[in-house]
Amino acid sequence: MPTIPPERATLPEREAGLEREPSPERELHQYRQMAESFGGDAERYDRTRPRYPDALVERIVAASPGPDILDVGCGTGIEARQFQAASGKVLGIEPDVRMADFARRSGVEVEVATFEAWDAAGREFDAVVAGTAWHWVDPVAGAAKAAQVLRPGGRLAPFHHVFQPQPEVTDALAQAYRRVAPDAPFNRGGPPARSALDGYQRLFAKIADGIREVGGFGDPEQWRFDWERSYTRDEWLDQMPTFGTLTQLAPDKLTEVLASVGAAIDAMGGSLTIGYTTVVVTAMRSWTIWVPPTSPD
Repeated sequence: MPTIPPERATLPEREAGLEREPSPERELHQYRQMAESFGGDAERYDRTRPRYPDALVERIVAASPGPDILDVGCGTGIEARQFQAASGKVLGIEPDVRMADFARRSGVEVEVATFEAWDAAGREFDAVVAGTAWHWVDPVAGAAKAAQVLRPGGRLAPFHHVFQPQPEVTDALAQAYRRVAPDAPFNRGGPPARSALDGYQRLFAKIADGIREVGGFGDPEQWRFDWERSYTRDEWLDQMPTFGTLTQLAPDKLTEVLASVGAAIDAMGGSLTIGYTTVVVTAMRSWTIWVPPTSPD
C-alpha cells in the first residue's frame, strides 16, 4: 500500500494536538474536558466527520466469531451504523449524553457511561470496537474491560483515522491556533512529529502495550487501510469546529482560525484532497480462561 510522505508539520486527528505531541506528563485519556466537548454540536459532528472504510468494517466482522458488537465511544453512531449494516447487532457506549441521544435518534442502541465504569451486567460480545475514540480510554483498564466482556475468540479492534492536509493548510491552522490560544497545553508539547502516521505510532504502541499488559489476548497486530477524500473549502471548514483542539475555542477565536485556513485553501484553488490512513490495532481474545490482573496492595 502507498505510504504517507514525511512533512514538516502534521495535524494528527487525535483530538489533542496540532503540530506537536501532547505533553508526556498527561495522557490523552486524562483530558476529560476535551473528550466530552464534542456533543456541543452533535449534528455537525455526524454530518462532517468521515466514515470508515467498508473494507475495515467487513474485515472486523469476518474476523469475529459472531455478530454481537460493542462500540466504545460511539459518539453520534457513525461507525455503529456501519457495523449495524454489516452485522446487525451493535450496542454503543458513550459518556456524552448529547452524542448518545443523537445516536439513538439514528437507530443505535446506546448506554451512557465511560467504558471503564460501564456495567456489562454479564453480557458478552464478539467484538469490541472504537472509532477514533480509544485514545480517550485508559489503555490498560480498557483492555481489561474488553477481556472481561469478549467471548473467547472475540476481537478487540479500536481504530483511528490518520490524516495529513497539505502543508499550507496545516501551517495556516497551526499559526492561527498559536495566535488565538498561545497558552494551550498542546502548544507546549514535545517536538513536532515527522508525519501524521509517525505521530500516531506512540498511541498505537500504547494500545498494544495495554493489551499485552492485561493478558488474555493473542499478540496485537495492525491492519492498515489507505484512502482519499476530496473536500471543498466550505466542507473542510465545516468539519474543523469538531476537532478537539477547536471545540473549546471562543466563537471569535474560532472564526479567526477558520478564516486563516479558508484563505490558505482559497490560495490552493478552493479545494483539497486528504490522504487518510485508517489503522486498526487488534487482538483476539484467547480461548483459555482469563484471570484479571490483581492490583498491588
